[in-house]
This record gives sequence, C-alpha cells and structure tokens, in this order.
Amino acid sequence: MKIELHKITVCELTEGYVDNQEAGVKAYGGNLDVRPPFQREFVYNDKERDAVIDTITQDFPLNVMYWSVRDDGTCEIIDGQQRTISICQYVNGDFAHLFRYFGNLTHEEKEQILNYELFIYLCTGTDTEKLKWFKTINIAGKKLTNQELLNAVYASLWLSDAKRYFSKSNCGAYLMGNKYLTGSPIQQDYLETVLDWISSGQIEQYMATHSIKDKDATALWLYFQQVINWVQATFKYRSVMKGVDWGAIYNKYGSTHIDKDDLEQHIHDLMQDSDIVNQKGVYWFIFDGDEHHLQLRAFDGNTKRRQYEKQGGICPVCGKHFEIEQMEADHILPWSKGGHTTPDNCQMLCRDCNRRKSCK
Repeated sequence: MKIELHKITVCELTEGYVDNQEAGVKAYGGNLDVRPPFQREFVYNDKERDAVIDTITQDFPLNVMYWSVRDDGTCEIIDGQQRTISICQYVNGDFAHLFRYFGNLTHEEKEQILNYELFIYLCTGTDTEKLKWFKTINIAGKKLTNQELLNAVYASLWLSDAKRYFSKSNCGAYLMGNKYLTGSPIQQDYLETVLDWISSGQIEQYMATHSIKDKDATALWLYFQQVINWVQATFKYRSVMKGVDWGAIYNKYGSTHIDKDDLEQHIHDLMQDSDIVNQKGVYWFIFDGDEHHLQLRAFDGNTKRRQYEKQGGICPVCGKHFEIEQMEADHILPWSKGGHTTPDNCQMLCRDCNRRKSCK
C-alpha cells in the first residue's frame, strides 16, 4: 500500500470542472472523478457549503482529502467529495458566498482563493489494502458509509451500472420499492440492502466477484424486482412493512406454496395483538413460528412487585423462597396458547425454574 501526501491549489483542482449530471462530475483537468456516474449526489446544505468557502477565504486549513489512484493514473475521490464540489461550484459561479459570486470578487480576492493549497492523500494499492486502510483511518468531513467504502474499492463497469438502478434519487429501485426499503438511494442504502439480500450478508465477496466478471448489473436488478414483485403479490400492504428484511424472507420462503387468504387473516390477527412489540417481526413469525421475532411485551415493574408480594417470595414450582432480584416474571398461560401480558396471567418464578420451563 502506497500513500503519498500531495498539495494542489484550488486553481488546479477546479481546472476542467464539469458536471454532466448522470454522466458524473470531473475536475483537476479531467483526471479526477469527483462523482462517478450514479454515485452519491451532492448532500451539503447551504450552511455547510458556505463553511467550506469561508474556511478558504480566511486561509484556515481545510481537512485533508483522500483520492484513490486507478490503474490508468486517473483518480477517484474517496473522501472529500462534498468539499470538492462546493469549491468547484463556487469558482464556477453556481452560488454566492456572503451575497457575492466568485465573478464579483476583486482580483486579489480571486487570487487568494485560487492559490489556496489543499492537502490530498493519494492512495495506491490492492483492493484488500485499500479497504483495510479506509476502514482504519479517521476520515474527515462527511463520514463514508461501509457501502461507500466498498464502492471505492470495487469501482467497475458492473458497479456503475448497479448505481444506475439503486443509487440515485428516483432511480428504478426507489420508484419500485421505496415503500418497503428504509434509508436513501444517494447514501447507498438501497444498494447495500439489495447486495445484502442477494449475497446473504456476504456483500464484499459478492462485489469482489461481480466487479471483475460482469459488465452490467442486470442480474442484481432482476433479483430485486423478483423480491419486490413477490412481496406485492403475497401480502396486503401495511406501512409496517417498510424496512422488513424482505430479501432474506424471499430467499428462504419465496418458493413456498401460500394460501394468501389464510396468510392475510393470520397477519391481521397478529397485528391486533397488543402483546406484540415488534410488528415487523410478524412477517418472519408467520413462516418460522419463532416468537423472538415479535419481542413480546414484558410485565412491568409494578406488576412483578405486586405478584412477588402476593406469592410471599415463594417460587410456585420449586417451593423455595427467593429475593425479588432472583426471580423472573412468567406467563402462566403462554402467549402461544392465548395467554396475555396481564396481571392475572403473571407468576414469579426463580431463574432456574423459569429457564427450565422456557426450554420445554
């Protein structure tokens, strides 16, 4: 792994700046890929953007930025994209700072900005070396997500095509599945989600393989459509469905024969149950029956104290006396058999007896 610190001026950085929207953003004489096609869009607000220009005009140091050197000698920004775009947009006359556009500045003021020096780390190495280093350093500015770090390492035609579907406002994945996914496409949340689904959690391994062997991400896009189409065809929509791990459910149960009417009635009944804390977990529970998905409501402290006093601290199973801290609240009639988290269905058991009961 080779890491070199370079100094460049604002004038050098902004030379050849061009923003081609979906075709990406270039700077540094065309040798710097500021925003590759369909990568994270500009996210700084006006206050943050002004802070960058204010730092430069006062000759204060701006946080160091990181570029990855490609095999052809060109570079791609790893960290510093928002600061770079802020600088380029201001010099290009796209916005005013303190009510003055760059073109309205005096000659001396322009020269001060153009001659301002930026500190850049140029990183060259294998994919594994880059990823390890990117995860280790304390990257300044807007923190990169795990997915953005992986994007930087596995840049390829396949990844650029995947971003077209999953990493832009109003992209195909957003238009089709925003009711079912959390996060933001431009923050790479959608891309990370579908990669997690299709790879069963092995995102880096999947990216490493497909960034080399595939020229496009058609297979990834088709898989995503299969998942969402299955969800839409199988379940009645409820707002609680947003953020459910649909890919994992589809991978395991997508080929299972389902009576949709019975399924909907079961879901309807579960959604009415006040003991279920995590309603999203209903969509796993209906397939595997594991109550842990539901995070069933626990007895509150007052109920446990009253029941403890009522029992006189005696465990009804082993007949021994315990302090309240040594006992746990238990459903007399289990939830799975219709019992609810109400005072009349509560008993206090010692930890050992409660554990043995739970294992039956």
